[in-house]
Amino acid sequence: MKLRTSLIATLLLAACASHSGSGLAPGEARREQVQALMGPPALSWKDADGSVQLAYPLGPAGFDTYMVKLGPDGRLQSIANVLDEQTFARIRAGMTKDEVLRLIGPPDYSRSAYFKARDELAWEWRFREIYGNPARFAVLFDATAGSVRNTMILPEHYPKD
Repeated sequence: MKLRTSLIATLLLAACASHSGSGLAPGEARREQVQALMGPPALSWKDADGSVQLAYPLGPAGFDTYMVKLGPDGRLQSIANVLDEQTFARIRAGMTKDEVLRLIGPPDYSRSAYFKARDELAWEWRFREIYGNPARFAVLFDATAGSVRNTMILPEHYPKD
């Protein structure tokens, strides 16, 4: 039984490591190696200088989205989990949906909502706040203009009275 439990734990750790890009060396790994380990990205962008950004969300049940940056030479520059309060603070009123997607990747579309009376579109991301508690980050867009109105962080589980 202990061997079985140990084997399952090892497999789970290996699966988690592959989603985070653990083991890929910046300056050495190429896009093919990134995708062999992490799979196809949910979104990708190519910049004017030839660099590429790949988004790897682990939602809707997961708490992380990894952004992979590849240089113009196709080599890995960085991998970072972008679902944190430091990155959220960079989102400002007036930003476009694409600018938000490039910062924090795709939301949990199953929890997106449109509020007709306010002409407002809400996107949500699940993450762990600084103390490790599950929380939701929401970006509220002017649905007609497609630009950010506001953001908010909500605890995932509210305390019981």
